[in-house]
Amino acid sequence: MVQQYKIDTVKNLVERLSGAKAIILVDYKGINIEQVNELRNRFRTDKVDYVVQKNTLLKIALNELGITELDNYLKGPTAVAICLEEEVAPARVVAKFIKEVMEDAGFPSFKAGYVAGHVFSPKELQALATLPSRDELLARVLGSMTAPLTGFMAVNQGVIRKFMYAVNSLIEKQADAS
Repeated sequence: MVQQYKIDTVKNLVERLSGAKAIILVDYKGINIEQVNELRNRFRTDKVDYVVQKNTLLKIALNELGITELDNYLKGPTAVAICLEEEVAPARVVAKFIKEVMEDAGFPSFKAGYVAGHVFSPKELQALATLPSRDELLARVLGSMTAPLTGFMAVNQGVIRKFMYAVNSLIEKQADAS
């Protein structure tokens, strides 16, 4: 007979996972409690939910949502980073944590990810982590859209400025002549 707390845990996981834009599986072995707390704080800052749960319960919750592609990766110590807002955030946080706190020790490591309906390998997640945030991308697009207008305005100001210099020099010449 299935225990009630397991049923409740699966329901909770289904609620957390439903609507997620990114689900990243992380192998967390090799890190101590202080480092785990640091990682949790970084996830919290970027609005990423971080859960350590039994693989079987996690598998049931994912399967209830129709995500069966991650079943093969649910072996060994597994933590899940879930983000409802930005697809890149969990991968970026883990990659930055490995680089800054773990000093490129190689752990924790990516197992797999489910982003926008596609399964990502650890290498693909690492590449995804290097992408700029959504806000940065929007700023770059806006900057590239306004660049031609800015250049056009600068050219026009130069023409107007030269015209004004010519008019001022004519006025000065007439003032000197009289």
